[in-house]
Amino acid sequence: MTGFIYHEDYLKHKAGFMHPEHEGRLIAIIDHLKKSELWKNLLRITPSPADTKWILKVHTADHLKSVKEKCERGIAVLDREGDTHVCRESYAVALLAVGGVLAGIDAVMSGKVKNAFCAVRPPGHHAESSRTMGFCLFNNVAVGARYAQEKHGLKRVAIVDWDVHHGNGTQEIFYEDPSVLYISTHQYPFYPGTGSAGERGAGKGEGFTLNIPLKAETDGEEYVKLFKEKVLPALQKFKPNFLLISAGFDAHRDDPLAGILLDESTYAEITRMVTIVAEKHCEGRIVSVLEGGYDLKALPRCVEAHLRELMLTRE
Repeated sequence: MTGFIYHEDYLKHKAGFMHPEHEGRLIAIIDHLKKSELWKNLLRITPSPADTKWILKVHTADHLKSVKEKCERGIAVLDREGDTHVCRESYAVALLAVGGVLAGIDAVMSGKVKNAFCAVRPPGHHAESSRTMGFCLFNNVAVGARYAQEKHGLKRVAIVDWDVHHGNGTQEIFYEDPSVLYISTHQYPFYPGTGSAGERGAGKGEGFTLNIPLKAETDGEEYVKLFKEKVLPALQKFKPNFLLISAGFDAHRDDPLAGILLDESTYAEITRMVTIVAEKHCEGRIVSVLEGGYDLKALPRCVEAHLRELMLTRE
């Protein structure tokens, strides 16, 4: 089965009136899936908060302390750009979001599920080792990569990030690390300003960061072409032991925060492609983690299309 990781406490993270990353995103996903036959065929898993020792694998102690103290003091905005709004409960919810990813990894590694989707919030891929940014407190996927390596002894972890915004935080954390392949497709130039094709890693990690910048109004046909030509060969060469997906759905044509023109069928196609690679190299082990996606009609449809491909049995 495919695991579906979710906790009602994810709704307790309140970013404020009219903030695009609001609890209605998860409510829309859950309500949509409950109307589908998929719901009864997903193995629903309720996570626990992550132990902070795993947060500290990718974030500094000062970062952890700052997020905790600012949330507890009721400070409403954590980053200097003014994007990352929080409430008093947000620190605890952010630990639970990371815990959702760790629960998904454990379920896959134990054989309880073949793969998993984590419907978590707040998102994570903009969070750098010592900086909150872009709605993100802790880098959920980055912590998951280290957890897979250190808890489960996996040597090579690949992260495919198809959020429309570049995952600057994930890139920063693993920029000099050859054991984690980071691949990002994203609109460029665009927020957060990073993600040029020339950013390829440094030191021993050079060549283990692959950025695929996209022009505004790139459509699904061109996107799939680039995915086949660049993403798949990089994964095949790396031969990951585990695959994590930063699954942002804000490159959809209806999303209000960007200008890429994908639809549900594009997300289905790229999911199909990465699952085939995962079957070949890492026994199908995939944990997909929700990042962006801000149109409340398009987002749940994209998640459904993504899940349908994850749930398929492939020879």
